[in-house]
Order: sequence, then C-alpha cells, then structure tokens
Amino acid sequence: MEEKDLQEIVEKVSLCEKEIGKGIIGQKTVIREVIIAMLTNGNVLLEGVPGLGKTQLVKTIAQVFNIAFSRIQFTPDLMPADVTGTNLIIKENGNNVFSFEPGPIFSNLVLADEINRATPKTQSALLEAMQEKTVTVGKKTYEMPSPFMVLATQNPIENEGTYPLPEAQLDRFMFKIQVDFPSLEELKQIMDITVTNKKTEINPIMSGEEIVNIRNIIRDIKLSAAVEEYALKLVVATHPEVAGATDHIKKYVSCGASPRAAQAIFNASKARALLEGRANVSYDDVRAVAYPALRHRIAVTFEAMADGVNTDAIISRIISEVTE
Repeated sequence: MEEKDLQEIVEKVSLCEKEIGKGIIGQKTVIREVIIAMLTNGNVLLEGVPGLGKTQLVKTIAQVFNIAFSRIQFTPDLMPADVTGTNLIIKENGNNVFSFEPGPIFSNLVLADEINRATPKTQSALLEAMQEKTVTVGKKTYEMPSPFMVLATQNPIENEGTYPLPEAQLDRFMFKIQVDFPSLEELKQIMDITVTNKKTEINPIMSGEEIVNIRNIIRDIKLSAAVEEYALKLVVATHPEVAGATDHIKKYVSCGASPRAAQAIFNASKARALLEGRANVSYDDVRAVAYPALRHRIAVTFEAMADGVNTDAIISRIISEVTE
C-alpha cells in the first residue's frame, strides 16, 4: 500500500472521529475501539451504567458512516422472530404462499439495547448473524447486508430480571468496551448540548462501500513473526491449565481466552496500526487492543471476586509479565 493511500485513510477516519465527537462528548477511546471493530468486521459489547450515551453513540456512528441503522430493545417477552423476521402467509395469484418479512436485524448497524434483558432463546437469535453473517428462517438462509455489525449494550450493576450472556455468546463479540462516567468538564459540555436549544448537525463522512474497502486493506497488513508470537503468548498466558502458568493466573482465572481472542487481537492490532499511520504492527498495538479483546473472554474464580481482582487487572498483570 502506498504512503499516499495510507494517509488518505488516516485522515478520513480522523474526520469521522471528529464528527462523532460532535454528538458524543469525550469517550475518545471508546469511539476509536468501536471504529477498529467496525473496520475489522467485528461485533462490540458496550458495558456501562445508564445515561452515558451508549445508544446515542451507536446512532451517531450510523449517521457519520452513512449506513442503515436499526435498534432492538431487548425485553423478557421479546421472541426470536421479533429479531430475525418471520414467514407470513400472503395471497399470490389466488394462492396462499409464504413470504419472508425481514426483522430489524437486517441492517448495517444493529443496536441490541440491553441485550441481557432478553431470554437466552432470543439472545441466541443473534448468534448466526454475528458469526456467519446469515440468518436461517425455516429452510432458507438469508445473507446479511454488507457491512454488518452488532453493537450490544448492557448495564453491569443491575442483575434483577436479566439473563447473563453465556460464554459462547460473549465469545462472538470481538470487543467488550467499558463506557466510563465523563469528567466534570465533559459533563458540562454534555449539558450544553442536551439541556439547551443548541442543534448539533451530524454530517456523513464515509460510506459502507469505503468500510468494506478498508477491511480488505487491513487484512493485507502483515504482522512480523515476533509480534505475532507475542500476541499468541498473551492469549496462552490467560490459561491456568497450561504448563508455565503463573500462580496469579492459577488462583484468579478459571477459564482462559479462546482462539477467537487471538483472531481479534491480530485483526484489531492491524487496524490500529493503520489508523496510527503505519503499515506495520507494533507491540504497542497488540497491548492496546488486548484489553477489549480479552476482558470478556477470561472467566475469573471466586477468589478473584472476593479479592476485588477484575479481568482488566489480570490482563495488566499478564502484559507486565509476558516478554516481547
């Protein structure tokens, strides 16, 4: 890839980030990580307390990238057909025939709002679309539009009336991103936008076709053998059962990250390198994407919960111990 083409992509994505920043104050790391996932064909789980703008973030991203957007509010009575669509009986030339009515999942950017409020049966309706980019209804399989991405949200502090996502479904998300409370200055800016008559106009910057083209470019970026091995060592280090596992991991981790974690780190580190204006992946790229790629793929023990050790602390310890 030529230097000129590389700079064009960097400048275009930078414009997108600035435009998203008009509608979402602060959260620069969250915005960058969501864009990285989007440019690598991944899905994202956003976790944060209510009112932090998770839904607004997704809507703003859809506007800036000029792609179709749909929102599904997950509730205990939501059925799988409410997500995927269903076959309806219609009259055609005097005969009753089945006609497929697509559900809201048939969009470029799907917001699965409060995903842990729906039953596991309904949650699983997303699995095929997230992994295979298809939906099967009856005997027919339908292709999802391109690009396609699921952005799900959940509230970490409320457990009543919720259904925690099983590990197999969590593994389908490329990233789990923590949305933190804004600073005082950011909170002031949010108030200026939301409680006044100020209008914020969000302009489209990029198209779905450009997203697909950048995805192809990212896949061609090479990782050196040394950086590749370092990324794999980080994933292996999350497993307490492997030879050489540290006492810290044996004490605090019950189950380590899957091979999908390595895929996520490889793809995301390539995207981060591209957005930083480089055609080669560095160790810093791997370390930066390790947190959102691993935090939902590590199952902690009771001792970890009792000692207040969360997955980010475990990942930080692994990064400090694994040598380049």
